[in-house]
Amino acid sequence: MMDVKSIRDISLEERAVLMRLDLNCPLRDGEVTNDARIRAALPTIKYALEQGARLAIASHLGRPKGQVNAALSMESIGARLSELLEMDIVLADNCVGDGVKGVLQNLRSGQIVMLENLRFHEGETKNDPEFARRLAAPFEVFVNDAFGACHRAHASVVGVLPFVQDVGAGLLLEKEVDGLSRILHEVERPFVAVIGGAKVSDKVGILEALLNKVQTICIGGAMAYTFLQAQGVKVGTSRVEADKLHVARKILKGAEARNVTILLPSDHVVANEFQRDAQAQIVTSVDIPDESMGLDIGPVTRRAYAAAIEGAGSLLWNGPMGVFEWDAFAAGTNAVAAAVADCDGYTVVGGGDSVSAIEKAGVAERINHVSTGGGASLEFLERGNLPGLEVLGG
Repeated sequence: MMDVKSIRDISLEERAVLMRLDLNCPLRDGEVTNDARIRAALPTIKYALEQGARLAIASHLGRPKGQVNAALSMESIGARLSELLEMDIVLADNCVGDGVKGVLQNLRSGQIVMLENLRFHEGETKNDPEFARRLAAPFEVFVNDAFGACHRAHASVVGVLPFVQDVGAGLLLEKEVDGLSRILHEVERPFVAVIGGAKVSDKVGILEALLNKVQTICIGGAMAYTFLQAQGVKVGTSRVEADKLHVARKILKGAEARNVTILLPSDHVVANEFQRDAQAQIVTSVDIPDESMGLDIGPVTRRAYAAAIEGAGSLLWNGPMGVFEWDAFAAGTNAVAAAVADCDGYTVVGGGDSVSAIEKAGVAERINHVSTGGGASLEFLERGNLPGLEVLGG
């Protein structure tokens, strides 16, 4: 574990505690549609309450860009947290100012106030020192349990620390760093990575970092077609980042130089249009017909990827293999989920879509570490640290 004080090392009784969480959950009609991030934070919240903290929870929600937006109020998040904890939660009308101080003065030990959306203030994302000072002003203790936000040098993640007496990491943050550090520092070979998703541009950093660590990379999702086209394969109307073909070639060349095996789709599930109800067809060759677009990996590729996963001593999966939200194009992602669950090695799954896939497949309990932070987990694996961890001493 990183060299940083834990929440367990701090006296919380009767103290005003600012706890930064990542409660950026999807909403529909004012209701939380996926409460996974709220549930992940419950152990740290319950611990603080049991220790007698006067607890204020802070999070961002969406991208209001420094403007108050009623649709992105923390009210819905607070309501769901209240249900899960089976206790009342006070909702503040702001995250800074006299109103927050007033609420805190009336807050007793073991009670919670939910602060309003941090990003209603532009000072949050700008890491403005004055906003950070105002945010921290009523508090004695700061606990960071927002791993999913630790790659952002924002006021509530890094700026508040000089303005409070005690700082520490929450239980989820500790769990994330421990789980991801193992795949960085205690790797069992062969180390296999399965990387998917839409864009090469989103995954360049992690792919380049992995070249020095892994023995095999299985590439899927739309980004695979950029790699295939870079090799001269015909990809029909599949999504290709033409401005990233040179990047794909560089990664392929780097893999060859390091004896890293890169597996790419050798067959495909295609359709003639990007529609949920489009007719799915299997193309048994690596080349895709001119009028078709690849939307999932084919059965031969699924078996090849599953075989690589099965033999892994360490396994990292980030990103779906196709448009898994549509049943006709979900078989590749589901096959990877099943293979990862069956793998006897140490398995880590990160990224919202990959986590959704293992939850949908009912295999999340069989994964060694499921990361709550997509971008944060990738950046941690690239750099071995994050801005929010560095200021904690990690």
